[in-house]
Amino acid sequence: MKTALLPAGWIKPRGYANGVAASGTQVFIAGQIGWDEQAQFQTTDFAAQAIQALKNVVAVLHEAGGKPEHLVRMTWYVTDKREYIASLKDIGRAFRELIGNYDIAMSAVQVVALMEDEAKVEIEATAVIPQ
Repeated sequence: MKTALLPAGWIKPRGYANGVAASGTQVFIAGQIGWDEQAQFQTTDFAAQAIQALKNVVAVLHEAGGKPEHLVRMTWYVTDKREYIASLKDIGRAFRELIGNYDIAMSAVQVVALMEDEAKVEIEATAVIPQ
């Protein structure tokens, strides 16, 4: 079970939770980038890479017996803030489809580069699967 945390008097954030309380089996998912299961990039499009990275997060979580609703934390590393912002509509639609809700503590950070030269986004995640 997880509960989004919203201190009294705070405005509800859009697209994330300020914090999440959860109990159960913790799953730590390494940074996932926008390549397929064969470690091949199919596109240079930012939104498409972000969607593939989300699919990769869900696939790893599934291996632990978890579901998207068990996600409690995500950190997005993006190489271009403007590309990220320009892609938010497509990413948001896919996020709702793949993940389902925004009750996840999230951060987004622009970085100079990622370890894979073709990667434009990397997503780390933590989930808590209820007992």
